[in-house]
Amino acid sequence: MKAQNMKKIISGSPFEGDVLYMEPMVKHTSLKIGGPADIFAVPRDIASLANICSTLKQSGIPVFPLGGGTNVLVKDGGITGAVVCLKSLRRIGVLGRDDAAVYVVVEAGTLLRSFVHYAEENGYSGIEGLAGIPGTVGGAICGNAGAFGCEIKDVLVSVELADLNGRRSVLRAEDVRFGYRTSGITVDQLILKAEMRLKIDKREEVSARVHNYLTTKKEKQPLWEASAGCVFKNPPGTAAGKLIDEAGCKGMRRGDVEVSGLHANFFINRGRASASDFIKLMEEVADRVNRKFGVILEPEIRIVGRNGVD
Repeated sequence: MKAQNMKKIISGSPFEGDVLYMEPMVKHTSLKIGGPADIFAVPRDIASLANICSTLKQSGIPVFPLGGGTNVLVKDGGITGAVVCLKSLRRIGVLGRDDAAVYVVVEAGTLLRSFVHYAEENGYSGIEGLAGIPGTVGGAICGNAGAFGCEIKDVLVSVELADLNGRRSVLRAEDVRFGYRTSGITVDQLILKAEMRLKIDKREEVSARVHNYLTTKKEKQPLWEASAGCVFKNPPGTAAGKLIDEAGCKGMRRGDVEVSGLHANFFINRGRASASDFIKLMEEVADRVNRKFGVILEPEIRIVGRNGVD
């Protein structure tokens, strides 16, 4: 579809926010990899999000929701259709409290680190183990983010969704069908906001736990590098990083993509990495692990978009 036709379609939607065309996804992913999105829309509020999704759906334009751009690899050809970025939806507020807990509503575009900081500042416990995990609250719920024995499903009360027609609904946490780094939320559902239950605790104790978890992560993970976090899911009973390390893959490189020497389940963009090199390195690493241990590694990162021209 031509750009002028896309502009006409979007201009007919009640929408507040920013819209860009042929926007390079290298600007919007933690890996700094990816070709252009045909449309890149940043709704200013939930109403605009629902409206633009409905307009795009009715026009037959595919929609790809994007939070913080972590845990995703965009192929070199970019993304067909529209990327709808939720980064402006980042409000946090208290719904109520009882003697032991506080009920907080968090919009989906809120950075997970901001939510952890909010809880730390107010002495609310339950998500300390999520410290240092990149991305947004919406993405964390979709992938059931977790670490140190803590998963986001543990504090979730309910989640409000919109389908691609703009229809909104609410799911209780027990109906989301969470699993290990997965949820029952589909690609045709956008998370708008969530209600969380956090325990009332002493601020200094919450802060100490957050600090300890962050310190541990910084010692073991290259948090300062351009990566998408863990590339592969942990197989049952072991860690993917351990298998990759023992298969002799640390330091392996394809183009500007390198297996981290600190944590083997992190692949680093050392400069101008391409998605095709990233995928080829994934395949080489997975093949080595399979030949040595007979284990098939399953990707944790989401690979999206169209292939580039070699």
